[in-house]
Amino acid sequence: MIRRWNPDVVAAPAGRYSHLATVPEGHELVMISGQLGVLPDGTLAGPDAESQARQVYANIELLLESIGATPAHLVKVFTMVAGTEHLPGCRAAMGEAFGRWFPDGDWPAQSLAVVAALAAPELAVEVEAVAAVPRAAGRG
Repeated sequence: MIRRWNPDVVAAPAGRYSHLATVPEGHELVMISGQLGVLPDGTLAGPDAESQARQVYANIELLLESIGATPAHLVKVFTMVAGTEHLPGCRAAMGEAFGRWFPDGDWPAQSLAVVAALAAPELAVEVEAVAAVPRAAGRG
């Protein structure tokens, strides 16, 4: 099981994250490339950060399922938001997803950055993640 914790040598986390996370023996790290709020047909889920972020988290969940994992296997999440005006919508969607995924508050390590822009002007949110999944023969 992934261990997540917050030593008292630094201030408590300011949001939904743990300061530290470790990967148990017998697991492999899986890197999830930056996910966008894009539907399976390639169209954008919506023009706003909240609808895009909801789709981002749905995509991450689908990718995890495709390798026999769940959000409980997430070790690290890195969110990029294209401008401070998109923070409320992104945080709302993150709160919904994390509320479902981590109901006991055992959050993964996480960083959030406000960036000048993403790869295209209509993109508001991009999220990368790292998961630790038990080793399985023939994955991929």
